Amino acid sequence: MTAPAVIVGGSVAGLATALALAERGQAVRILERSAPPPDGPAAKAAELWHRPTVPQADHSHILTSLGVRVLRRRAPRLLDTALEEGARLLDLTEAAPAAGDPCGPADPWAAADHELTALAVRRTFLELLLHRAVRALPGVTVEHGTAVRGLLLDPSRSRVTGVVTDDGTRIPARFVVDATGRKAASLSWLSRAGIPLGEDLTGPTQLRCFTRFYRLTAPDGALPGPLNRGNAAGGIWDHYAAVVHPADNGTFAVAVGTPTADPATDVLREPAAFTAAARLSPYVTEWTDERVAEPLTDVRAISMPPNILRSTARPGRRQVAGLFPVGDAACVTDPLFGRGMSLALHHAFRLAELLGAHPRVGEDQSERAVRIADEIHRPWYEQAVHDSFTRSRLWRARAEGGTPPPVPPAAPGRPALPEVARAAAADRTVWRGLVRVLMGLNTPAEVFDTAAFRDRVRAAASHPAGPGRRPPSRAELLAALTPGEVPR
Repeated sequence: MTAPAVIVGGSVAGLATALALAERGQAVRILERSAPPPDGPAAKAAELWHRPTVPQADHSHILTSLGVRVLRRRAPRLLDTALEEGARLLDLTEAAPAAGDPCGPADPWAAADHELTALAVRRTFLELLLHRAVRALPGVTVEHGTAVRGLLLDPSRSRVTGVVTDDGTRIPARFVVDATGRKAASLSWLSRAGIPLGEDLTGPTQLRCFTRFYRLTAPDGALPGPLNRGNAAGGIWDHYAAVVHPADNGTFAVAVGTPTADPATDVLREPAAFTAAARLSPYVTEWTDERVAEPLTDVRAISMPPNILRSTARPGRRQVAGLFPVGDAACVTDPLFGRGMSLALHHAFRLAELLGAHPRVGEDQSERAVRIADEIHRPWYEQAVHDSFTRSRLWRARAEGGTPPPVPPAAPGRPALPEVARAAAADRTVWRGLVRVLMGLNTPAEVFDTAAFRDRVRAAASHPAGPGRRPPSRAELLAALTPGEVPR
């Protein structure tokens, strides 16, 4: 009997890989450390599902246009179920400026506005529906409370043949998928087996987030204010960020981002200070009005991991055959940009497609898988490293009272992101290009490095930006966070 594919990790990346493999006729065995989700209605079960092994699950998430495209093409039944159970598609074009430059070149993306959607959904809610969809498939087993401590290798030690669990159970596998998330457990498995490891690429984020979930109380489910970012409300400003992400079944999350080393904002852990910051923030204010929403959780704080591109997801070194990292186990990018779930889904289905087309485990299969991982993740890793660095440098300058440095481009000749954002506020063509990048549909190079796009951005520089809604200065924000002087 042929051994099944073993997937270690039963979160978004692992479950999506299992779904994609099983629908191609592959037997799958999922090994997950944590307890299974509760039964019952999806919305309530998602609230009750405690995920101690996935701390970021309790924070703000949204599925970008890339993720929606993957579901529409590869898992339409899952998307239909999510919508039936209370998730919501957001039309990003509602935030577009009125028009582009009629004298400019034709808009290359005008016919693809139907792709500019996002799915408003809690991560635990989408994960729960994925879990139920996978568990119902023939040929799939899901084992909870099972941790993996190492790999089984063939005599040449060049190919994975299975895994060993913490209790010593040896589980044979046709191949092994590492879906253990940011932990990337396969690195420790390889190290214990004496397999040399390559060097991961890393870049700090220097970011922490404070998140609180709410539920709308208006019976018609109307949104309290405009989604000025298309899939969200709020902004990333010169010393902090505050963003509302709508979710499923009338819920939403408010997230406030600050530098990690910033004692003055530690108080945001307290509900009163968090509320004060939210109410001072443009476009977020309306969502925290006690007449339209009620808190569902306390304020949750988390320090964000660095940007990481794993050595096991990059070409250039010999890989151990039959071992495939997917999602965050391959690459982690700055969570402030919300790409994680969508990239995980994209990677999962691309990997399953490859393994179906090239089923023979060996060097050729491994090299193809690494090239796919690098193609999917490297552009976003490089952009995230640049954006994290420029943001943290700007925030640090504001905190120290210094002069903010200019924002350099991410690549020679490429317009800097603030330039693009200013142009996008008045030019619908630039807006489309920017949103397609932010939503993962096109890489930065595919949009920002074209001559026509750069020309439009430069042309917009001569037009002054509108006044907009002003965020509080750092002094104003800190004054509002003073304990005992802010409303709950």
